[in-house]
This record gives sequence, C-alpha cells and structure tokens, in this order.
Amino acid sequence: MDKSMYSLMLMDDVVAQIDRLALRGGMSRSALVNRILADYVSMITPEKRIDSIFRRVEDLLSAEGELVPFFTPNRTTMSMKSSLEYKYRPTIRYEVQLYRDQGAAFGELTATFRTQSRALLDATERFFRFWKRLEDAYLPRSFPEIRPQYAMSDGKLIRSLSLRRDRDYTAEQLAAGISDYVRLFDAQLKGFINGRLTPAAIEEAYAAYIASDPAVL
Repeated sequence: MDKSMYSLMLMDDVVAQIDRLALRGGMSRSALVNRILADYVSMITPEKRIDSIFRRVEDLLSAEGELVPFFTPNRTTMSMKSSLEYKYRPTIRYEVQLYRDQGAAFGELTATFRTQSRALLDATERFFRFWKRLEDAYLPRSFPEIRPQYAMSDGKLIRSLSLRRDRDYTAEQLAAGISDYVRLFDAQLKGFINGRLTPAAIEEAYAAYIASDPAVL
C-alpha cells in the first residue's frame, strides 16, 4: 500500500491526545492516525496484518514452552528465546522481521547464539553451514522459485523467509508456518550441538519438513 502526504486541520487538543497515545504505543503520530482511520473504515493495513501474525505466533509458541516469545504491538519484529542444555544454559535468540512491502521475500529470521565458549561458537557455525547446504540441496528440487539469502558471522545467521507464489495465506497460516520453521531450526540446532542428532537425522527431519508442503521456506 502506497503512502502520500496529506494536509489536515485538527484541533490542538486532539493532536495532543494523539501524541500521548502514539508515545505510549511506540508509534509515530502519522502511524497512529493512519491506524485509527484504517480501523474506522475496516481496512486491514500491513501493520495490522503483521500484528495479527505475531499475536498468533506468540499464542502457538507460548503453549509449548520450548521457545519463549516476546511480542510488542506495532513492531515489525518479534523475538523468541531458547536455552541450550549445557552447563550454564546459554541462550539462543531468534528474531523474526516481517516486511511491510513484500517482494521475493516476506521477511527474515535472525538466529544469534551468545556464548564465551569458542567450542560452542565453532559448533554453531558448523551447524549454520550444514543447514545452508541442506537447503541448497533440497529447496531447488521442490521449490525452484525459492532462493533464500543468507548472511553468517560469529554465532549469527540471517536468513530470508519466502512464501509459495502459487497461493495466498491467511494470517493464521503464516503464523503457523513461521512457528513451524523456527521450531524445526531450533530443535535441529540444539540436537546438533548436544550431539543427540547426527547429520543424517537432521537431514531426515528437514526432508520431512519439505515434504509437508510448508508455507514458509
């Protein structure tokens, strides 16, 4: 949805109340006025759709407890935390960003593993590279139009998130798809680092995910 600049004559007292509400909600004045008017005319804005998706992701993940979601309304990002079963319980942090204007990708996932252990960081990097090799091998076979973009650094992976181009998804379907992908990634990462999952077992889990006709790729 495109945006343009408009001039409105508003009462100073009304603007003061709008500014207070905008500050409380972490929004700009323009964003809040846009949201109020969209609500009035029953229009679903990209921001409202993102909020709806993230609220549903929060519900899905909170019910399970393995991943702890953190969602703040009126944001294009939400985060999740997961703990590794290790001596001092290092934390893996995930952040999902959804784009207001969607192109080939509709968002991105960032996984960050913070630890002082060089051995754990090396293991994490090995997993990230192994995961990319899996996706490079499996995605072109079933979804040749999907070309994820990756960026890797010490203990950090950023991966674009894409959708099938041959169908439309509801907010609930997108929330389920995001939750499924993050759950899969988190479980395989922790299993790899802990040594409970072999590369063959991880490949089998990823192949099963691809065969399940996923929404998020």
